[in-house]
Amino acid sequence: MTTWTPQSWRNLPIQQQPNYQDRELLLSVEQQLHKYPPLVFAQETRDLFSQLGQVANGQGFLLQGGDCAESFNDFNAPKIRDTFKVLLQMAVVLTFAGGLPVVKVARMAGQYAKPRSSDLETINGVSLPSYRGDIVNSFEFTETARQPDPNRLTTAYHHSAATLNLLRAFAQGGLADLHQVSKWNMGFVE
Repeated sequence: MTTWTPQSWRNLPIQQQPNYQDRELLLSVEQQLHKYPPLVFAQETRDLFSQLGQVANGQGFLLQGGDCAESFNDFNAPKIRDTFKVLLQMAVVLTFAGGLPVVKVARMAGQYAKPRSSDLETINGVSLPSYRGDIVNSFEFTETARQPDPNRLTTAYHHSAATLNLLRAFAQGGLADLHQVSKWNMGFVE
């Protein structure tokens, strides 16, 4: 067995990987993303591991929710806020019913990829690359839209960063305050 490194995955067989036509552009985008700040900070990860340990020991519940896949077209503050509020509402019910803390894990801020079992999708005798999520290509069934575009990786990073920043602001700015529960079903929280 070889030692794991952040680059070791490149030496393994890869399935369900888009075929980027412009390899130089892909490498350039990867190099740029490598310079960007992390989306999640180390302490956030350590805190989650600790909370999941409590769940594993029967001292809490895990609530996971969100979209199966996000789209660039649906990226907006009201949708992010509303998903956050639904998770909070479900957590309140679970906390009340179970009498234990609830660890909330949202499928948000990066669910832009969709695995596919086939590289091609065929409609009416026309075969084009499969839609692999907005991080790779577009849903529209045209040759141009279905070509994997490395620039979409950067767009996904920025959408994810903005979503996480907004979620952190909601969580720390009072929206998650249990005193606001009665306002969670209104259009906005003052």
